[in-house]
Amino acid sequence: MEATMRSGQSRRAFVATGVTAGSAALAGCISGTEPGSESGGDSYTVSMAPMGEVEFDGVPERAFVTFTQYADMAVALGHGDAVQTLFAPEMSGTTMTKFYDRLEGVEFDWEGLENPLEGGVTKEQLYGAESDVHFLDPSYVLTTQDDWDDDDVEEIADAVAPWIGSYHSGVHSEPADVYADSYEYYTLWELFETVAAVFQERDRYEALAAVYDETRTRIESALPPEDDRPTVARVTLGDGVFYAYHLNTPGFWQAETRPLGAHDALADVEWEGDWGQVDYETMLEADPDVILHLWGITPNYAIENVRDRLESHAAGRELTAVGNDQVLASGMRYQGPIMNLFQLEMTAKQLYPEQFGEWPGYESGDSYPTIPDDEQLFDRQRVAAIVTDGA
Repeated sequence: MEATMRSGQSRRAFVATGVTAGSAALAGCISGTEPGSESGGDSYTVSMAPMGEVEFDGVPERAFVTFTQYADMAVALGHGDAVQTLFAPEMSGTTMTKFYDRLEGVEFDWEGLENPLEGGVTKEQLYGAESDVHFLDPSYVLTTQDDWDDDDVEEIADAVAPWIGSYHSGVHSEPADVYADSYEYYTLWELFETVAAVFQERDRYEALAAVYDETRTRIESALPPEDDRPTVARVTLGDGVFYAYHLNTPGFWQAETRPLGAHDALADVEWEGDWGQVDYETMLEADPDVILHLWGITPNYAIENVRDRLESHAAGRELTAVGNDQVLASGMRYQGPIMNLFQLEMTAKQLYPEQFGEWPGYESGDSYPTIPDDEQLFDRQRVAAIVTDGA
């Protein structure tokens, strides 16, 4: 599998590892020390656009983490203790824990972590954190922070620690101008491979990638014919509007919906930016069979309240999904590998219960629901063993 270059440039050539994820071979993205091997304190390099090759003196013990996918990746690789910071920790941490509750021995201590984006990213903040790696796309910093330029980015990389991240891979959005010719887009599992290279955890990565490959293959092979698939809107209910996301477009924000091939009820609705805003009239015109309420399993949105708000709205109650009790709690777009496995399973059951077994439902505040062993789409014990023992 290759990362996609923007601007029509040639794709970057990788050395195939033979490990599959999805339908293609996943790629190696490390030079110097072999990923997963013992480094013995020796330096090694990791390659990722737009940063290029970055050097590490040893496995990071302190990681500046922004979005949840990188914290989930660290946990999956056995390095959750390295996480120093976390975006919206009360939301992110509790949501991650909902999944980890179903994996024996897998835990993440998120309490007390500061939100690194709450007051904006500053050089003083990064100097003070003294991290060994910054899991943050420098292009995100340049496109969201007014007082940063590429010289500041290079200063932090040289004086503190490397940057590793690819924010714009979420929906294949435009990067900062300075990276216009060098930016590449990565899938979630390619990003995970790079983070595994940073932590020198090749074996754990390969083992989890194999679980993912088997899970995705199992799901894709059992999907009903396209004509029998529902129309779905993936939205978050706001104040009088729906914040909308597509189902099947490129990007790791769609990592739990794109493999399921449902019909995007909002496919013909266009917007600028990472997400759109649609009104009730647009939703009524689309009239999806199913509404997947993004962030619905987080503590920020009680799915019961969402349903009540829709049912009490003159237009909302006319929606087919509302009338048929198909307003369902969905996951987080900032998902790492463990979250992706659960969210794939959850969404497959929500959209195709005849093929994958009934979704037992979700109540706000609860952990991920218990699924009978014979109805699970991936092996919990296997995943837990990989995370806790590297097996």
